[in-house]
Amino acid sequence: MTPPEAPKDGNAARGDTPPAVSVCAPESQKMDIMAKRRDFLACARPPARKQGTKGMMVQGLDRRDSGGIRIGFTCSKKVGNAVARNRAKRRLREAARMILPLHGRPGWDYVLIGRAIETAQRPLEELKRDLIYALKKIHGQ
Repeated sequence: MTPPEAPKDGNAARGDTPPAVSVCAPESQKMDIMAKRRDFLACARPPARKQGTKGMMVQGLDRRDSGGIRIGFTCSKKVGNAVARNRAKRRLREAARMILPLHGRPGWDYVLIGRAIETAQRPLEELKRDLIYALKKIHGQ
């Protein structure tokens, strides 16, 4: 049995193939993850805004600086055991990765809070629509 042959045109060998399309955020819209409890608490107090949807609760705070977008994720024990909470947070992270570079604003902090049952079972497209709706309400549009 002989090994498969390389492409005859040699494009792959020369590196002439185009790079894969990146869905990452542009440098101007880079997102940082919040890790400090005080940042989460600041998003829960006035003058922060919050908007609930069927799949999640979104809290937003305008930091009034020119920094990038900061994002935090949380799920209470009402969501379920550790496996269920981690699954819900993974889904929230994926929705945020796709939506916040387009609809989020630089200089804002956002906290996405998972809901029991709904966050883990809701289709990803609906979670993304929920996030877009919540961001529009938080930004006052």
